[in-house]
Amino acid sequence: MTNRIPVLEIFGPTIQGEGMVAGQKTIFIRTFGCDYRCSWCDSKFTWDGTQKPILMSPEDILQKVSLLSNGTCNHVTISGGNPALISSLDVLLDLLQLEGFSVGLETQGSKWQDWFLKIQDLTISPKPPSSNMKTDVKTLENIILKLKENKINYSIKVVIFNDEDFTYAKKLHWRFPSPSHKWFLQVGNDDTNSKDNLAISLLEKYEWLCNKVIADKSMLSVRPLPQLHTLLWGNKQGV
Repeated sequence: MTNRIPVLEIFGPTIQGEGMVAGQKTIFIRTFGCDYRCSWCDSKFTWDGTQKPILMSPEDILQKVSLLSNGTCNHVTISGGNPALISSLDVLLDLLQLEGFSVGLETQGSKWQDWFLKIQDLTISPKPPSSNMKTDVKTLENIILKLKENKINYSIKVVIFNDEDFTYAKKLHWRFPSPSHKWFLQVGNDDTNSKDNLAISLLEKYEWLCNKVIADKSMLSVRPLPQLHTLLWGNKQGV
């Protein structure tokens, strides 16, 4: 029997809010499990046990994606948690691409999987000091080297909450500079429990981040971005 995949939710079509495919119409497959415990995580339900996954076959996942798409969407985002913990995504990726879907994925760069080479839009998102996590730079370097060697379309994205995070991103940018790949800085959302509209506060933080990038001589090819989905829908799940 094909290995089953722990899935928390499949939803969409919606708009991808982050990184290299921001604005892309997509369907999300959110998997269960993460090797990090970021202090500001906006999807703790992927690892804290408050929501239970369903074990689904690749065929069942494809059927759900196709029903949601109904011919209106040809892009899928595999999210988490950290999907890179799941070694058995090969079959799902093959099935999705046979049906005409391109696939995006985000991971923190803590673990390599050979199926990364089947991803069309791969975002590596190392976590800054505000997360209380520590980056294994050597592992990150090995992953980026393999992506380069195999000419995979990838980018680096760092979420920024404060000046310390910005300094961390500058050091990573020096070690893994653009333009050999795209580089993004993303405004962080530190109000993950609020039910209110977050647009005003997030836009103020986005202006702060833009001004930091504009004034910095080393950030020549770095693109600061807001979280589009949070501007639109706040902390609502499943959009």
